[in-house]
Formats: sequence, C-alpha cells, structure tokens
Amino acid sequence: MRILKSTLALLISLSFSSAYAQYTEVINSNRPGVSKSAFSVGTGVAQFEAGAFTVKEDHALRNYEVSGFGLDFALRYGLLFEQLELSLDGIYQNDTETDYNGLTPDETPRSNFKNFTLGAKYLVYDPYKNAEEEKPNIYSYHANRKFSWKSLIPAVAVYVGANFDTKDNPYLATDVSGFSPKVMIATQNNFNGGWVFVMNLIKDRIGTDQSDFSYILTLTHSFTPQWVVFGEAQGINSDFYADNIFRFGGAYLWTKDFQLDANIAFNTKDTPTVFNIAFGASYRLDFHKDKKIENGTSNDEGGKSKKQNKKDKRKKNKNKDKKADDFDF
Repeated sequence: MRILKSTLALLISLSFSSAYAQYTEVINSNRPGVSKSAFSVGTGVAQFEAGAFTVKEDHALRNYEVSGFGLDFALRYGLLFEQLELSLDGIYQNDTETDYNGLTPDETPRSNFKNFTLGAKYLVYDPYKNAEEEKPNIYSYHANRKFSWKSLIPAVAVYVGANFDTKDNPYLATDVSGFSPKVMIATQNNFNGGWVFVMNLIKDRIGTDQSDFSYILTLTHSFTPQWVVFGEAQGINSDFYADNIFRFGGAYLWTKDFQLDANIAFNTKDTPTVFNIAFGASYRLDFHKDKKIENGTSNDEGGKSKKQNKKDKRKKNKNKDKKADDFDF
C-alpha cells in the first residue's frame, strides 16, 4: 500500500509540474494544431516541429480546383529567460491550379511560401507561477481531477514577428511583398483531468493589402501519458481571403523528446472547399539547466529560493525539537 501511494504521489506531482512550469520534462509541442501555446519551450531547449499535408480545393463559383502538397515547419528556442522564446515559422506549398472555364482545362503549376516569419514570444502573466503552494491530494485521484475555478484565469503571452514575402507570390495579394509585421496574443488554460484550452488572436501582414485578422481556438485532452486528441477552429478575415477551418486529430508521445501527430482539416463553404490531411513530428534537443541564481537569490536544485530554504530549515529543526520532547520522560 505504501508503494502504491508513493507511485500515485509521483504521477500526480509530475502532472502538476508539467502543467505549471515553462520547462517540462517531456516535449511541449504546438502541433498537431496551428495555434501557439502561451508557454515557451524553456531556456536551453532547441525544438523542431515539421509536417507534410495534402492540398485539395474546389471553387464552385470560379470553377477551378487545386491539388498538391505542402510542408510546414517551426524552429523554437528558449533564450535568456524562461518566459522568452524565439521562433522561425514557415509554410511551403506546391500545387497545380486547374481552371475549367475554357474549352479545355488550363493547368497552372504554383509553388512558394505561404508564410515565412521570424518572431519572439514572451509570457507576460503566469497564474500557475506559485502553484507549488497547492499540494496535490495523494489519497484521492478524483480530488485532483475536479474542476478548479482558478483554472479559468489563463496564462497570457504576447508575440511580435516579421513576415518576409517574395514578389509575385501566387498565394498572396498582388502588391504584397517584402517585410510586414505580425502581432499576436496567446492565452492558455490548464484544466484538471488533462484538458488544455489555447486561444490565439492574430493580426498578420499589418499595413499591406492582405492584412489578415484571425483567431484560433484549440482544445486538447490527454487521456493517457502518451496519447492526446484535439479539436480546433480557425477563423480568417481579410479583403483578400476569408474562411473558417476546423481541425481534428491526435498525437503520440514516442519518447520524452519526440512526438508524432496527424490531423484532418476542412471548412464548411464551397468558395472554395478545403480538405487537407496532415502528418507531422516534433523533436527537441534538451540542454536546459535550472538556474541557481534568480532575481538576486540563489536557488537549489528544487528551484527554491534561499529565503524559502531557511524557512524550511527552521521548520525542520522545530519539528525535530518537538519530536525530542515527545520522547522526554
């Protein structure tokens, strides 16, 4: 029974620490969805996320179809602070657009980057920062999975990036090229029971003829330590393009540093219809080390401050004295 309780305590502690820390013992990937987590990968962590997807579109009014494939990638690196993350994101697509308006179908091969962005994300508010004060109940599995009102307060991060678009890009408005800014607010709620909700509000290519506003809502659920499923809704609105896209899929944690994923994406309109199938993977190089000095105070391996260590030592000595008194005759 003592071994069972110890095992349960360890599992609960790991689940709490992975939910409330910037750095996690297992890989923290933005895949399989397209939203960005509010939390960074952690200092000293270099992470690569990539995937391949099919492209299938049919436009009912303009009478054309598009078929092909695409590749997406993200390079993420935690630098200087636990809250800071640098990233390079891109989406490359290669397809053929077939126009059926003439006497014979007219095929046009196309290829280019739909996105190529360098940016930085910073966590400005973390409601889980002092979560270590809330100790898990090692005697009750259900007590640790019940709803907590505090979980409604999200972690909040801000993102600033720069897009680079080449001239005559077939996936962009005619006059869009060069550099343009991108900003985003990312929020994240970690609920008990393995549920995580992420929201992104994005303003992209600011100041161009294709200044998109989009939102992404992602809900994930881990029902075992290795398996996670997700559902996602993405809305895009601009003078050049507007759509609502839905994604469903899952991911499998192969090792603590390697994850595989798959998903499908579709919309609900026919101007054009969209249906994609995607497969991807995430891998990290973990050189993270706990900082021993933070805000002028030294930390031990457990991440406690010098003040907290002294407090714990006094408490321990007090308990020792009390124990000795109990054995005084």
